[in-house]
Amino acid sequence: MMELLQTLNTKQHDERRQGEAFSPNTVLETPFKKHFYIESYGCAMNFADSEVVAAILQSNGFGATKILEEADLVLVNTCSIREKAEATVRKRLTEFRKLKKANPGMLVGVLGCMAERLKEKFLQEEKLVDLVVGPDAYRTLPGLIQEAETGQKAVNVLLSREETYADIAPVRLNSNGVNAFVSIMRGCNNMCSFCVVPFTRGRERSRDANSIIEECVDLVNNGYKEVTLLGQNVDSYYWTASPNPSKGGIYEAPVTFAKLLERVALINPLLRVRFSTSHPKDITDEVLFTIAKYDNICNYIHLPVQSGSSRVLQMMNRTYTREWYIAKVNRIREIIPDCGLSTDMITGFCTETEEDHQQSLSLMEYCKYDLAYMYFYSERPGTLAARRFKDDVPEEVKKRRLQEMIDLYRGHSLASMQKDVGKTFNVLIEGASKKNADQLYGRNDQNKVVVFPKGTQKKGEYVFIKVSACTAGTLLGEVE
Repeated sequence: MMELLQTLNTKQHDERRQGEAFSPNTVLETPFKKHFYIESYGCAMNFADSEVVAAILQSNGFGATKILEEADLVLVNTCSIREKAEATVRKRLTEFRKLKKANPGMLVGVLGCMAERLKEKFLQEEKLVDLVVGPDAYRTLPGLIQEAETGQKAVNVLLSREETYADIAPVRLNSNGVNAFVSIMRGCNNMCSFCVVPFTRGRERSRDANSIIEECVDLVNNGYKEVTLLGQNVDSYYWTASPNPSKGGIYEAPVTFAKLLERVALINPLLRVRFSTSHPKDITDEVLFTIAKYDNICNYIHLPVQSGSSRVLQMMNRTYTREWYIAKVNRIREIIPDCGLSTDMITGFCTETEEDHQQSLSLMEYCKYDLAYMYFYSERPGTLAARRFKDDVPEEVKKRRLQEMIDLYRGHSLASMQKDVGKTFNVLIEGASKKNADQLYGRNDQNKVVVFPKGTQKKGEYVFIKVSACTAGTLLGEVE
């Protein structure tokens, strides 16, 4: 879809945007004879999927290791959303191939969206890997590993209309013990012309609501204080139970996303609830009123707009106009006045003019986002845009427009932070600051990072912090 030029204001998001092996704190001390090592790239869904993969492997005799050289199985969970992401994975696989020469028994596999998109290319043309497994085929991993161990190349990239992995308890590889991802649905029915996700993750399907609640309850019982409900488009979550014999075969009332949010919030008032991602066309007043009703549902919405030009939005097949999006933002701020708002923006989409670009900047000026992910357009093979439109905006123009967008956003971000100076926030402590071991950090309700001096407080506790200063991306304060 797009290529990231610069990551901004993402202290709380970097770990979900970069390639990452699991935390050494989560390696299980078990007598496994074989071990796996996994790196994840891209969105939060990929990191959540890696935890499902870990559970499947663990139940089939593989233990986790954080030491690459010790692994019998090396897996890369990949992202196809940007060309840069794919290039990073290819480079990493080349490095693994060199390591494999010194460890002939080692198997290397590609998981996720890139595996689905490129299928046998890795096996036949590049010969970089032994296994290629798509997002809906992780249950078949044990059999594919056995097949690869015989010297054959193993591949399963079949998409499913039913698979949600609802019965698998994820192994929390990348967790700090405070926050956890909970996948509530898979796939996407929105055919945005720039996006490859519908082709790599398949059709949309919602997970059993009861299994979601059970997973969240288990997390609370194990000390977690925050969950993020994940889906390509969480607002379109819709689950209806199978006929219940005890109720005469009558279907239970359907569970919408608003009702699911409420059920999760009611598990425990000390459990913070977040969600991602919302599609502007689907987020409802019912969802907004539910957020406003419960203190433990965070006042923060990621609402990708992609462009401020109605003409470009139509080409992107986003199914809303600039005016419609602005009305939705107004509604959010009417119902949840202190709601944090973030977005995604693309510059240089096919045929984008200077006037279109100025409309994107003016939309950002109106919305004044607290956080924004900004990219210049990178054509992805197989998408509707690649088939229908010419990628005709020169790269230097894309980058110049992106820099103008970044410069505008920086001012908005700083102003948003400055408004919070002098205020007191309830902060959930997530751990020690990466820049200063004598400081702790956490996030407030609006998803802003707050850093403060370490005292007797511990990770996983709530603490009231009075903000005394800020940077463009971080609030600085003291325990009140």
